[in-house]
Amino acid sequence: MQIDELRIALFSGNYNYVRDGANKALNQLVGYLLGKGAKVRIYSPTIAKPAFPATGDLVSIPSFAIPGREEYRFPLAITARIKQDLAAFNPNIVHTSSPDLVGHRAVTWAHRNALPILSSVHTRFDTYARYYGMGFLEPLMITLLRRYYQRCDALVVPSESMASILREQEMHDDISIWSRGINRDIFDPSKRSNAWRASLGINDDDIVIGFLGRLVMEKGLDIFAQTIEKLRSSKYKFKILVIGKGPAQDWFAQKIPEAIFAGFQSGPDLGRAVASMDILFNPSTTETFGNVTLEAMASAVPVVAARAAGSESLIIDNHNGILAAPGNTQEFAKALEDYIENPALRDAHGQAGETLSRSYDWDNINQSVADKYIDIITSKKK
Repeated sequence: MQIDELRIALFSGNYNYVRDGANKALNQLVGYLLGKGAKVRIYSPTIAKPAFPATGDLVSIPSFAIPGREEYRFPLAITARIKQDLAAFNPNIVHTSSPDLVGHRAVTWAHRNALPILSSVHTRFDTYARYYGMGFLEPLMITLLRRYYQRCDALVVPSESMASILREQEMHDDISIWSRGINRDIFDPSKRSNAWRASLGINDDDIVIGFLGRLVMEKGLDIFAQTIEKLRSSKYKFKILVIGKGPAQDWFAQKIPEAIFAGFQSGPDLGRAVASMDILFNPSTTETFGNVTLEAMASAVPVVAARAAGSESLIIDNHNGILAAPGNTQEFAKALEDYIENPALRDAHGQAGETLSRSYDWDNINQSVADKYIDIITSKKK
């Protein structure tokens, strides 16, 4: 079977209405597949003004805004209209990317039509409850996720560390790696701009600790703020630059009032913002890969991160960054102090990260998913 024979029905909980690492990866994948002659049809909730244009043909799934997190939508059903669209499209494989209600329905539809199913894992949904004071639900979440993923023929995940976690949780036996790539036209050390820093009140010799991502609690905002509080009592001087926006922005701004909030950045502006940091601090444990970490690496910015699934696959401890125990603000503060007081260490780790980032090529990465499609389609026919 060839790649141009693929007909993929892709189900997403958020294909393009809110920008995040998962849907950027999905759009990159679809663009690659279409460029190789494959047919792709995407089924996802939609809004009138999405964060960015969708790549490929997008069919709207009925949905409603999630209470308390209105920027996200909960997909409701595979309606008769959507089933007719699926029948007309006649896919030879189903790809689900979110373990929500419609994801379950898509798996059921695929089973009824004897179609193979690939599921991509983009985040640690099982850990979300702990960030909202409901950590007791984590075992139940793992059980529900296991039921969902074991109904699929195979999984793809962004990192080997995440694959190891899923194997330990007995989510599936067939787990492959679908890594992430980097756009080197955007993320590069040359994009650093002292003029842009100056426009924000940052001097050339100021050490900037950066945060990059959506401002939501599951990104570790509480740990970031607690670590900065520890650093305030140290002898070291630094500035904090926050790139991103989200519903927890007011809370975050109250916790780190001295921070400079530069808002949402994209494209070349994002590349400039990342390269203009001196250290990226990423305490999150929910990512399966860590796109922001790779973007910092490509920009020769060293990273302090949690020793968790995504970061462990990108950071070689004390080579291109420093890993600390999840939630351990003392370890995080010590790592940041090491970078603040030692510019040679920052430069060495930044250069090492930039070198490592060059192996993350989008075409090779996305071809691995196409190969997996073909593998499970072929296996299903035997």
